[in-house]
Amino acid sequence: MDLIEVTALRLRCIIGVRAEERRDLSDVVIDLAIGTEARPAALVDDVTEVWNYRTATKGVIALVQQSEYHTIEALAEAIATHLVDDHHAPYAKVRVSKPGALRFADDVAVVIERGHR
Repeated sequence: MDLIEVTALRLRCIIGVRAEERRDLSDVVIDLAIGTEARPAALVDDVTEVWNYRTATKGVIALVQQSEYHTIEALAEAIATHLVDDHHAPYAKVRVSKPGALRFADDVAVVIERGHR
């Protein structure tokens, strides 16, 4: 399986449990790895054979910016579901980090992997 990677997608959303986290937008950083078969597109050099990462990423951006989750786990699951179910990704690895979530740490992150069931 080949991978398409989208790294360091910096977005803002409502995420967390404290009152200020529910009121103010927080920064999240998202990395995506999408499993796909790149060979058909590579052999014929035809964009119609490529998994459409632009459209999928725009969908992820809209989903995140409109979201109001309490946990980064729930946000990561929603992103993976969106990629696999709505954009037909055979496999998705999603990393969601929340910079500054813990004192003395750069960020806290969760990584999940999902595929077609």
